[in-house]
Amino acid sequence: MSPASGARRPPVVILCGGRGTRLQEHTQEMPKPLVEIGGHPILWHVIRLYAAHGFERFLLASGYRGEMIERFAAAERWPAGVAVECHDTGPDTHTGGRIRRLAPQLAGEERFCATYADGVADIDLDALLDFHAGHGALATMTVVRPRLQFGVTELDGETVSGFREKPRSEHWINGGFFCFESGVLGHLDEDSVLERAPLERLASAGELRGYRHDGFWECMDTYKDAVALNDMWAAGAAPWQVWGRDDAPPLAAVQSVP
Repeated sequence: MSPASGARRPPVVILCGGRGTRLQEHTQEMPKPLVEIGGHPILWHVIRLYAAHGFERFLLASGYRGEMIERFAAAERWPAGVAVECHDTGPDTHTGGRIRRLAPQLAGEERFCATYADGVADIDLDALLDFHAGHGALATMTVVRPRLQFGVTELDGETVSGFREKPRSEHWINGGFFCFESGVLGHLDEDSVLERAPLERLASAGELRGYRHDGFWECMDTYKDAVALNDMWAAGAAPWQVWGRDDAPPLAAVQSVP
């Protein structure tokens, strides 16, 4: 059955254990997943994005200041049917190791999804799941072409022929939003960096596919990124917002980022 036709969605692992060192100057002791966009932590936005596509079970792989993430998850009023679990996977565990430590919680699941707590997109998660279910490989990684940080100068020999304002990269990069068969857990150990040896081995074995997402995608790596995402939300122009905003608090600037 196609996921888009109503089949039960797999659980979603959200990697939220990192320290977010490039934001710590502004967030002090707050973990990056709790930095707010429009009055809600960015982690909330990621969960709501998946929930809007029918996903119901979320496993938060916490680490640094995990108690704060656990308090947030317990206090939030989630949409009906949504269950959010918080699991401490260690303060300094790498991404692959965090997923591996959740193997007991994923027991009995044929498939699961995973993503980062600091990335949002207007991705069609139903289409992603259909793509993964259709190709038969163990893993799918969403790939994106981010906008460059600077504008581009175009040259014709030594003559400047024009300018392009922050065009998209010509290269595809890892955008998160993974789909994994349970067999991927056998490629991970507690020291694994997901983005290195495990994905490289899967690629070499022909077991990794790339789902091209050409729409909006943004990763909140820096304070500047947080400000930009807040500006989009405040303007009512947040492409990743595919759910109703009736439960949203009054629009705000980058809260908890003085």
